[in-house]
Amino acid sequence: MKFGKVDDPGSIDFTLPPDHPQTKEVLNKEKASSFKNVRIGCAKWNRQDLKNFYPRGTKDELTYYATQFNAIELNASFYRIFPDSQFETWYGKASDDFQFSPKVPRIISHIKRLNDTETLVDDVVANMLPLKEKLGCCFLQMPDNFMPKWVERLEPFFKHWPKEIPLAVELRHTDWHNDEAVAKELNDLLLKYNLSSVIVDSAGRRDLLHMRLTNATAFIRYNGANHPSDYARLDDWLDRIGEWYEQGLKQLYFYVHQNLEEASPLLSAYFIEKFNKKFGTDIVIPKTLPPKK
Repeated sequence: MKFGKVDDPGSIDFTLPPDHPQTKEVLNKEKASSFKNVRIGCAKWNRQDLKNFYPRGTKDELTYYATQFNAIELNASFYRIFPDSQFETWYGKASDDFQFSPKVPRIISHIKRLNDTETLVDDVVANMLPLKEKLGCCFLQMPDNFMPKWVERLEPFFKHWPKEIPLAVELRHTDWHNDEAVAKELNDLLLKYNLSSVIVDSAGRRDLLHMRLTNATAFIRYNGANHPSDYARLDDWLDRIGEWYEQGLKQLYFYVHQNLEEASPLLSAYFIEKFNKKFGTDIVIPKTLPPKK
């Protein structure tokens, strides 16, 4: 994941900003006593990306990956519209307690830019349904140059998206978060349709750490910098998630990226082990080896 990459990660202040006041308000309404759903994983399962993760002789990458993680941020679905038969195949390869978070195809977000997409959305959703209970929270990522002047395109898409399938939304143009009036308009739409607002933690885009939850689901895309600070940043996230948990957080989707993805399983294993100790969960800790030098 090259998005937000910087030449010198050591020069970045990675301190997580304070929560928006709305976060506590939203979570306090839930009064959850325990997590309903926690998903931690990587963005890809390709052997080429996750070098040194798969044991020698591994025949099927997804089958093995699903024994080591309980979720995948399915970026593959961004590049093409897969047929329902492909999702059915993936369903059969994944373990029982596994979830996919498919990314909305780029033809909807980046090519048509949400214009006249109702039929496409219907097709995409129908094709994903074979995932059944393994279909987690999907996410829509708009391109950097999708600006607030096109805000009127959001509500028709949100309204058409089926309420039964959770959706998180990532808007990358900085004005969606830095312009107070724009941020409120976006926030009100997400609240209206009960959609999650993706939080992106990336070295070069600290503006996307809006820390403003719109429901009791936190969808976090963590982009490590292949730098020693990556682990301290994960510790900070554990502290913040702990605060949200006390306030009523029900669901967590935490997907780990790296500029060089081969380190993603290492970071994930570190995060899961500490998460289990902090929250008393028993999420499988991936078996990992240090990167080859």
